[in-house]
Amino acid sequence: MPVNKNIYDVIIIGCGSVGNPTAYQLAEAGLSVLAIDRRSSAGQGDNKTAIGGVRATHSDPGKISTCLYSIDIFSSWNEKYGFDIGWKPGGYCFPVYDQDIESTLKSLIPYQKECGMKIDWVDAETIKNIIPGINENDLRGGTYSPDDGQVSSILAPIAFQKEAEKNGAVYLFNERVTGYERKGDRIVGVITDKGKYYAEWVVLAAGSDAAEHGPMLGIDIPVTPDAHEAGISAPVEHFLAPLIVDLRAGVDGKTSNFYFGQNKEGQIIFCYTPKDLFIGTDRESLSEFLPILARRMVSLIPRLKNLLIRRIWRGCYPMSPDGVPIIDYAPGIEGLILAVGMCGQGLMLGPGVGKNITSMITSGCSCISSEAQNCFRYDRDFYQKETETLK
Repeated sequence: MPVNKNIYDVIIIGCGSVGNPTAYQLAEAGLSVLAIDRRSSAGQGDNKTAIGGVRATHSDPGKISTCLYSIDIFSSWNEKYGFDIGWKPGGYCFPVYDQDIESTLKSLIPYQKECGMKIDWVDAETIKNIIPGINENDLRGGTYSPDDGQVSSILAPIAFQKEAEKNGAVYLFNERVTGYERKGDRIVGVITDKGKYYAEWVVLAAGSDAAEHGPMLGIDIPVTPDAHEAGISAPVEHFLAPLIVDLRAGVDGKTSNFYFGQNKEGQIIFCYTPKDLFIGTDRESLSEFLPILARRMVSLIPRLKNLLIRRIWRGCYPMSPDGVPIIDYAPGIEGLILAVGMCGQGLMLGPGVGKNITSMITSGCSCISSEAQNCFRYDRDFYQKETETLK
């Protein structure tokens, strides 16, 4: 704890999927940390709406490298701290029924392996063993990455905050940032509706609220939230080890892909990507979601037709223009780091982002390769890069 209660080494704006694990890692590294959130507790924004998948199965080195760190942190948490965060190993599986998708996924595997992933193309018989009861018609095979897994989006925030506070981090909730103090080109403090706080470093990890901070900082933060729905079933007997991603376009004309898995408690948890995005922060569920999703799930695994659905909900993906996060020193503002635009993958990226930001602050450079870090640069051309294949 700093001598002056309002002076810290680092102030973090946002205590969600990214800010919370970042607070934990910075505090563990010996820095005095203040984490501020406008909500009532950690992980109460879009973090708690995540379905819990954690994969390094991406198509760019930035996300792959970052998620490999996240997987290491999540998978070893219970052993290291004695706190069960719902980690379930079992990997990710992308079953394939289409030649074009097969070609695309196969073309990525050598590069993914070069980046440190454990992943392979497996034949249809292997897929049938990995996903019992999968529809066999036209099944060509698929990719399987056994080191990926799932985690509880409810338990993980508790765990990160608990360890951060053990190492002296301070959390302030129900407090909204209203401005920033600068001295020349350097940020020196944060102004909230309840007080002023000072630090050498400020990390902006405000999720779907990130763009609102742009005018206060005098920079453009190109993050636009769009809403996605998800749901969860009553628990059933465990039969499904991996989280499954179906990349086929939905015959309904309203979905592009969908993904689901069975969590540690036996519940099937699911989501889909709509073709027409719902821009904004409206979290009201739509009546069309469950019928569309149910048809897709049953078409892939017919045995799921008798699932009892417990509830559905809607959360926001804070999207950058190219579908890749911004994790970088802010342009023209010394002492400010942006960790925004996680594009619906904040939960899986968060611990790895926290490790990277800790390195950026303590050693002055990223802990991932320069090629990987370049994917996250603020000054990249967002509008020439194609959206990554494995969203």
